[in-house]
Amino acid sequence: MKIVDHINNAKGKTLFSFELLPPIKGQSIKGIFDAIDPLMEFNPPFIDVTYLREDYIYKQHANGLLEKVAYRKRPSTVATCAAIMNKYKVDAVPHLICGGFTKDETENALIDLQFLGIDNVLVLRGDARKSDSSFIPTPNGHAYASELLQHVVDMNKGRYLHDDMESAEKTDFCIGVAGYPEKHFESPNLDTDFKYLKHKVDTGADFIVTQMFFDNKKYKAFVDKCRENGINVPIIPGLKPITNSKQLISLPKIFHLDIPLELSEAVQSCKSEKEVKEVGIEWMINQCNELKAMGAPVLHFYTMGNPEPTKRIAQAVF
Repeated sequence: MKIVDHINNAKGKTLFSFELLPPIKGQSIKGIFDAIDPLMEFNPPFIDVTYLREDYIYKQHANGLLEKVAYRKRPSTVATCAAIMNKYKVDAVPHLICGGFTKDETENALIDLQFLGIDNVLVLRGDARKSDSSFIPTPNGHAYASELLQHVVDMNKGRYLHDDMESAEKTDFCIGVAGYPEKHFESPNLDTDFKYLKHKVDTGADFIVTQMFFDNKKYKAFVDKCRENGINVPIIPGLKPITNSKQLISLPKIFHLDIPLELSEAVQSCKSEKEVKEVGIEWMINQCNELKAMGAPVLHFYTMGNPEPTKRIAQAVF
């Protein structure tokens, strides 16, 4: 079922969902199931499966030659989604990214998703490789999320890359895009960011999932500005509790977000990492209750493979 249909069928009730990573190369699907099992009691209508672009290192051989070797390679997001749907009978939402894929490879992946009965995709540009100072498109790949979005929209209309395809079947994907309550770090200003987001919705995006945030006022302001700009699709807040003190530095650095002074001071006053975790969970419980009161359609958690904090929050909120 499509995400927008899940939301409409809920008739104003806030739903629960979460996101996880495919297993690392060499690991089994059991780790994924272990991360999902504790959260199924909250009846998620869908589970997101993200994708991390592979990186490379240069391995030097005894003869002095360098070999380019891929690392941080994960098994197919498509395969992980299929395994989740088969076991749990819930919708899996694969992330599609620009980096690392040609347009033909992207189209082939979308065809596979259609054959598997996957109704939803979340389209993203994706991050730059660690070895690159900025995002570098794959040759003959998409450079922007808006281009990738257009590709999916075209397939939904029966238009494929190669004109020689006759009687091409239309796909029927419900398409999500990312939103940034605190602005995408590469946008010069928030107004420009909204212009790009509006373009994605006008192109055919059906829903928005936000970057994580810790101040609900910023989410409300983001939603209000979307509505003022004619962006009327569901806006799903993305959430993640602080669970250790290092995240006061790492989360703003990686995700380009602000942590409220009240939260950062509470974390800094903790005498142990256990106390930090409790502070982070309590803050997120309060955030979630406020978001439910605001009418957020879904509370979407970035679990990073660790279900325990999310389970505690869901127990208190749902």
